[in-house]
Amino acid sequence: MSLKEEKEFLEINRSEIIELERKLTACPAIAPEGNGDGEAKKCAVLEEWLKAQGFTSSNGVTIEKFEAPDKRVSAGVRPSLVVTIPGTSDTERVWVMAHMDVVPTGDLSLWNTDPWTLVEKDGKLYGRGVEDNQQGLVSAAFAALYYIKKGIKPSHTVKLLFVADEENGSEYGIIHLIKNYDLFRKDDLVLIPDGGDPKGETIEIAEKNILWLSVHVIGKQTHGSRPDSGANACLAADDLAVRIHKLEKVFNKTDDLFEPNYSTIQPTKRLKNVDSINIIPGEDWFCMDCRILPCYPLADVTAEIDKLCREIEAEYGVRVEYTTPQKSESPATRVEAPVAQKLAAALKTVHGIEAKFIGIGGGTVGAELRREGIDAVVWSTLDDQAHQPNEYCIVDNLIKDAQTLIEFFR
Repeated sequence: MSLKEEKEFLEINRSEIIELERKLTACPAIAPEGNGDGEAKKCAVLEEWLKAQGFTSSNGVTIEKFEAPDKRVSAGVRPSLVVTIPGTSDTERVWVMAHMDVVPTGDLSLWNTDPWTLVEKDGKLYGRGVEDNQQGLVSAAFAALYYIKKGIKPSHTVKLLFVADEENGSEYGIIHLIKNYDLFRKDDLVLIPDGGDPKGETIEIAEKNILWLSVHVIGKQTHGSRPDSGANACLAADDLAVRIHKLEKVFNKTDDLFEPNYSTIQPTKRLKNVDSINIIPGEDWFCMDCRILPCYPLADVTAEIDKLCREIEAEYGVRVEYTTPQKSESPATRVEAPVAQKLAAALKTVHGIEAKFIGIGGGTVGAELRREGIDAVVWSTLDDQAHQPNEYCIVDNLIKDAQTLIEFFR
């Protein structure tokens, strides 16, 4: 194996790389939450392509399908695929996990092309899902294809996981797999090509803890001229939102791994309360998006929120209830972890890049694995087009990532 030979292989297959992106883009793998029919069609197209390319038992490769029941989709299931390429050693197996599902298109008037018909222009591929997450999926597939076509056995077993339901909470994807199947081991090395930067130099090893709040304040409705005869739920809700926001000054440590380097606790969505200006609301609803540094357990944060709720109830004569639509915390992957160092070494060898280790405020499926004690990193070379109209993938970035993965698999 040589870097020149790897690059030549990928360049020779440039048209095939684009064609696989085209096939996958034509399959709108949208979850039921987005009024879609799931990943079944896209999964079938991908499985057919893999087998046609030589991902078969004759080459020692196995393809397994794992299905999560979901009556909301026509197939009745949400499928995920695991492709296994046996290595010389079966310890410290190397995984690449990409997701098949995509988000809806949004306002079609903002698109210059049909989102489901791939368009190639000036070295870019346009279409929904071409970057998020087909760039990672296709780069992993062609990196593994290099080993199959060249008849090379990787030093460690390689596993490609093409998973369902990443965009809507992963209950039918990685969470289902972790709960129901014994797929992972503690010494597995997992790379998730689903986030990064245009240079491909940042490796995400940590996430802020996520806490979403949906707060319901119940008071007593009354006429706008008689606040004395009611309990103003809007006023109480406003005060509570500000007090919860000020917890940023309580949980005030900083960590330069993240940007911003502090915990954020922000009011976001408001729901309608009354229909007229001259009505004092008896109910009010608001939401908070809290991104907390990993050094603070979410139990400590919710304990402070509970205290503030009781204070507001006593001061305004209202009742406060809240739910947590999303609540997630996970340990960080250490910089010294084998997966982090192996990826950093691959970037250095192939592209001369000195990796930068970072944390992020958003959540990824990496958190699900880290909670199980499995080290995972998130990386790719991309322009961060996820969920945008006119989403595009730069073909050279895809090829660059595929070559990095060839080295990562070595």
